[in-house]
Amino acid sequence: MKKHYRWILMTPLVAFAALLGRHQAARADEVSQEDLQRWQAQFMSTVEVGRVLWTDGKLGTNGVTCAQCHPNATDTHPETYPKFQKQLGRVVLLWEMINWCLRNPLEGKALAPDDRGMIALQAYMTYERRGVPLDPGKH
Repeated sequence: MKKHYRWILMTPLVAFAALLGRHQAARADEVSQEDLQRWQAQFMSTVEVGRVLWTDGKLGTNGVTCAQCHPNATDTHPETYPKFQKQLGRVVLLWEMINWCLRNPLEGKALAPDDRGMIALQAYMTYERRGVPLDPGKH
């Protein structure tokens, strides 16, 4: 008889937990037009920072810019990463190749993967290549 009472007492709690979980999941998926506009503005701001870094000789020590080899991020093909890079002798992510360029042609310092400058450079590169299908590993 005691087991029956426990079930009666537990049923409302289980039902409440299920409703609570369903309600939270629905809220997590809600996105307003204001959210989308705010997120797009933040993204474009990051792209602009990347564009400035791309054309600024301050990433290196010799005055060379990313734009000298890759005007408007041309021939960078961010859509093909990860891929094998012979300069590094292994499969790498895009940020690793960016760091190779920063250390070698630009004679600068590498950036951490989560550095705001690194994120901005990648945002600029991928923005300039928008609409190009992903093709990881392609050469």
